[in-house]
Amino acid sequence: MTPAAKAALVAATAVATDQAVKALVRSSIERGDGVDLILGIEIVNVRNRGIAFGMFSGGGIVLVLFAVVALTALLVFFIRHRNRPLVWLPVGLLIGGATGNLIDRTREGAVTDFIDFPYWPAFNVADICITFGVISLLYVLEGPPRHAEP
Repeated sequence: MTPAAKAALVAATAVATDQAVKALVRSSIERGDGVDLILGIEIVNVRNRGIAFGMFSGGGIVLVLFAVVALTALLVFFIRHRNRPLVWLPVGLLIGGATGNLIDRTREGAVTDFIDFPYWPAFNVADICITFGVISLLYVLEGPPRHAEP
């Protein structure tokens, strides 16, 4: 399987999972309500009109344009580095996560968030993909830890 096909598969899986879970939350929990899980963790049904931690709330079309520009830059990066080992994984996660949230933002004007830890803003599957995408991209770019030669 080519790196592009692998990235596309990861992205499609991320988008499908994100959208399916968000739909389940929207259909089973009233907006603004929550269900306690364990240790203060809740499944909630809230909307985020901003980006990370609700920053730039009300950004509207500017946030959509920013996401499109970021996705375009990521695709250019991938095209230029597609032969680098494992680069398909973070690219797929980042594209999938960004696309999942972009779908919400264009459809509803806000992103559905549902995982709520105490003292932390609610987040969703797309946010998890973006976070792990950034972490794995740093790993791919910097490489595995190197040990000093004796």
